[in-house]
Amino acid sequence: MKTELNYINFLYKTHSKREVAISLSYQLFGQDLFSAPIILINHALTGNSNVAGEKGWWKQLVGENKIIDINTYTVLCFNIIGNGYDDFLIDEYEDFTCEDIANIFLKGLSVLNINSLHALIGGSLGGGIAWEMVAKNPTLTKLFIPIACDFKTHDWLHAQCLVQKFLLNQNDEPLQKARIHAMLCYRTPESLNVRFQNKYNEEQQCLESEDWLRYHGNALHKRYHLEAYKLMNHLLMNINTDEKMIKKIEAQIHLISVDSDLFFPACEIRMCYEMLKRENRDVFYHEIKSIHGHDAFLMEYEQLNTIIKNIL
Repeated sequence: MKTELNYINFLYKTHSKREVAISLSYQLFGQDLFSAPIILINHALTGNSNVAGEKGWWKQLVGENKIIDINTYTVLCFNIIGNGYDDFLIDEYEDFTCEDIANIFLKGLSVLNINSLHALIGGSLGGGIAWEMVAKNPTLTKLFIPIACDFKTHDWLHAQCLVQKFLLNQNDEPLQKARIHAMLCYRTPESLNVRFQNKYNEEQQCLESEDWLRYHGNALHKRYHLEAYKLMNHLLMNINTDEKMIKKIEAQIHLISVDSDLFFPACEIRMCYEMLKRENRDVFYHEIKSIHGHDAFLMEYEQLNTIIKNIL
């Protein structure tokens, strides 16, 4: 499967009142636009619009005869502007918040003449952006499925992103070191301990867990831009959906958490569920059971497949 990047160009004024020329890129998978129900998928922090196919980051869920079946649906995925996948980077990243990205995605939908979606799905940062989108347009989608995320950045997440910011703003291997720290937030002590069991790598002269962390740091450095990582981390620090507006969402809401998530703890997502339920929202709570923490939504495909199949 190969789909081309498409572009939407327009001027946008950020919340900080800066006018920016935006080049919003996106990819379409499956059925022709307007010939089938549309599912919009918002990618996570270091993801991109390539959601399906051989190199698709969610190919276990999206594709022919998969749970999100491109024989049945039109699947749309925007690139978060500045993620570098389309070679578009942003230097003044602090001018943008998740609300701005939501506005830009909504503008993209408007330009494409998409007035309604069958489903809006977002994982982690992509889910935070999705919360902002449905709060701004409560009738946007029939189904809203935020995964491993909440409608706002709580203190714990903000603190971890602050450490990331410190690491990214120093000169000695900033991206590698930030990624190593992030991996310890995406996984759990149990996940690492069970996997590595203090085994020593004689060739590298270090613990296998250390070698694994260094590998992930170096791998991201090779494929990702420092400017993009700074932007994504900044966005993660600034998810701040208006609580009054989320109570007006008309979609059927399916909150999916991971019981061991250290980034967006399940207890926070349950609190969101309970708040919406008190408002008589059409809301459901689902929980992935895993030792792997936040990254379980990219690992526990059997569980996630079952959950999303029952929703769609």
